[in-house]
Amino acid sequence: MNQTRASSGHTLSSSKQLASSILRFGALPIVLIVCVVVFQLGNDRFLSSMNVMNMTTQSMFLLLIALGQMIVLISGGFDLSVGAVVALTSIITGKVMVAVAAMYPESVGIAITLGFMAAIGVGLVCGLINGIGVAILKVNPFIVTLATASIFQGITLVVSKGVQVSGLPRYFVIEIGSGRIGNVPVIAILALPVCFCVYLIIHHMRIGRYLYAIGSNLKSAVVSGIRVDRHLIFAYVSCSVLTAFAGWLLTARVSSGEPLLGGEFPLASIAAAIIGGCSLRGGEGTVVGVIMGVAFITILGNGMDLMRIGSNYQMIVLGIVLIAAVVVDRYRASLGVR
Repeated sequence: MNQTRASSGHTLSSSKQLASSILRFGALPIVLIVCVVVFQLGNDRFLSSMNVMNMTTQSMFLLLIALGQMIVLISGGFDLSVGAVVALTSIITGKVMVAVAAMYPESVGIAITLGFMAAIGVGLVCGLINGIGVAILKVNPFIVTLATASIFQGITLVVSKGVQVSGLPRYFVIEIGSGRIGNVPVIAILALPVCFCVYLIIHHMRIGRYLYAIGSNLKSAVVSGIRVDRHLIFAYVSCSVLTAFAGWLLTARVSSGEPLLGGEFPLASIAAAIIGGCSLRGGEGTVVGVIMGVAFITILGNGMDLMRIGSNYQMIVLGIVLIAAVVVDRYRASLGVR
């Protein structure tokens, strides 16, 4: 009888471990495979080399922003201003490159370099504003980033007057926005090393461990001597800089500075991060998980495009997916899965 009880207890324990592992990562690869099979059956162009390259390029923008969102989520917050940062970056960098190219028509490299520096500057300023609001002024991240999203978008419209910035350097548009080295998009070549740096910072450096500690238990982090304010500011600055870099690359892709660029990224980046294992409770998330979450969002959107499902319906599907991810996150919390 004792053996029966032990066997029953072992079975329950094994079932819980299996459920935990599935909730952590196991279900997502299976869902990705199912999506690929379904979309390939629906349209045989889905796995064509051209479409795969297109998906790879499109996923890079979301991946950079979702990794930034992951850093903030790990620390216990989130950032609703990423879409506005993309638009502001697009306009500012576009104007800088056009102005410099007009002054020095023979020095395209200078225009592109200064445009990149302007993008990083926009990211630093926006991130500092968000970080100071959350860490120093102690305002709820939802309020801070919602307010700054409105501010940044307003600045974008004032600077651009609602008009796109055209006439970007040809090299920037063709070689960076649409160029390839072999079969690999230049955008991916530029973005992937940055993603690897994020992996090293989060998973192999002290600051990453501190961010997990802050998100998991803020009071314990304070008691243990972690400079919470400094690390929270770092999280928001990192998110905005990664977002600004994505905005600079996206500007090259669309070949103009766009004042309304990036409106889909706040929802998509949070959805990708949560689907990939991040938690709204903080203290959880991995780079590998976010990569899988971004792959899911990209495959879902591209597949629905090929199957001629309208963008309005795609928004509904993405909203449902996000709700499902949050429900799974709460279930993971009830099982004690981290």
